[in-house]
Amino acid sequence: MNFLNHLSRFLFVAGIGMFAVVGLAQTASAANPYKIVNTAQTMGIGGIDYIYADNDARRLYVPRGNQVLVFDLDTLKSAGSITNARARGAAVDPKSHHGFISSSPVVMWDSKTLETIKTIDVQGRPDGILFEPLTERIYVFSHSAPNATVIDGKDGSIVGTIDLGGAPEQAQSDGQGHLYVDIEDKDNIAVVDVNTLKVTAHYDLGGKGGGPGGLGLDAKNHILFAMCHEPATCVILNADDGKILATLPIGNGTDGGGFNPATMEAFSSQGDGTLTIIKEVSPTSFEVEQTVQTKSRAKTCTLDTKNNQIILITTERPATPPAAATANATTAAATPQVAVATSPAGTNQPNGNQRGGRGGNNNGPAMLDILVVGK
Repeated sequence: MNFLNHLSRFLFVAGIGMFAVVGLAQTASAANPYKIVNTAQTMGIGGIDYIYADNDARRLYVPRGNQVLVFDLDTLKSAGSITNARARGAAVDPKSHHGFISSSPVVMWDSKTLETIKTIDVQGRPDGILFEPLTERIYVFSHSAPNATVIDGKDGSIVGTIDLGGAPEQAQSDGQGHLYVDIEDKDNIAVVDVNTLKVTAHYDLGGKGGGPGGLGLDAKNHILFAMCHEPATCVILNADDGKILATLPIGNGTDGGGFNPATMEAFSSQGDGTLTIIKEVSPTSFEVEQTVQTKSRAKTCTLDTKNNQIILITTERPATPPAAATANATTAAATPQVAVATSPAGTNQPNGNQRGGRGGNNNGPAMLDILVVGK
């Protein structure tokens, strides 16, 4: 009897200690929220689209107008540009050091020198792009047929094409042979066998969310985070069978998402000037951890895995008079663009008047804003 009493007391005290640790962890998270920790701006002309971080080479790629701007991922300083390349996105094979952009034709370049290696004719209208590590191939996505063109990352040859059954947006690979693709106009996620290049399943979102524009993947626990437009919802699914596990609210106008396995957090960038952070508490429990104020139309993002930071882009009208802005933009378009201003940690500048193409203003000179969100 005494033994049972002692055991009960021990378990009671241990339980209190466990709850205290959880409470302290939640308090620490709330006390150290995500915020804008760094920004950079550069003047230029043209719309923007998908931002891409090459974490191995520590470079950041931003398509703008008829070129792809390249920045140092750690300093946000200019590292050059890939010219004559009107692209939607970029991807790099870290093994062969070959880069590719989703353009027509696709441009293949040396990621060390930024020199063009060759161009590759593809069909459809190239939009999203992804490097798949298991097969070392590049997937170029298109809203029209063929929905995906698969390119060998080593030599740039076309391996094949895939009919995804709809218009693809973002995609994620689990590195184990499966590729998951948002199908925006069909409200589902296509599952592709990367070895056979065949679609093996479509996971319907079941009316919980429509128009998925961003996608995150917890590859270890096999969980998908589909960031949807209507309603503005993250639909969380089992990646093995498509079973819907939960839904959570996000901001309006998502166009990018991801998952950070180091922090067990999914994230979605939205055009309404917000970044939604979703915590995976366990493989069956999820919660909106924070909504970060960013900037209007900062709706594509990428993950810096070294610093656990999320990087977003948008554009805004310059404060300078139109004549001066035009002159500056003309000069910038003719020369490699550099960061002309940075803001200290925690700075959150006012929103610009955003109109035009995806991700920013493409109707005249405008500042490109690079926003770094971290802790």
